[in-house]
Amino acid sequence: MGFLRPKTPPPPPPPTPMPSLPPATGGDLDKEKKKKIKDELKKMRAGYTQTIMTSKQGDTTEADTFTKTLLGQ
Repeated sequence: MGFLRPKTPPPPPPPTPMPSLPPATGGDLDKEKKKKIKDELKKMRAGYTQTIMTSKQGDTTEADTFTKTLLGQ
């Protein structure tokens, strides 16, 4: 009986849009900070590539397949 239920409340108003941020520039950094950032990025990239353990060929081992047997035989 839908006529006995109260009406649903209206949806809340949409959120206000976020203010736009100024573009990020590296011009205000000194040479030491730029070099430090580049070194950190280099370390992160090296650490990521060392975690990849497969080659381009993929897994070439034989699949471990077998047939199930009935218990007691």
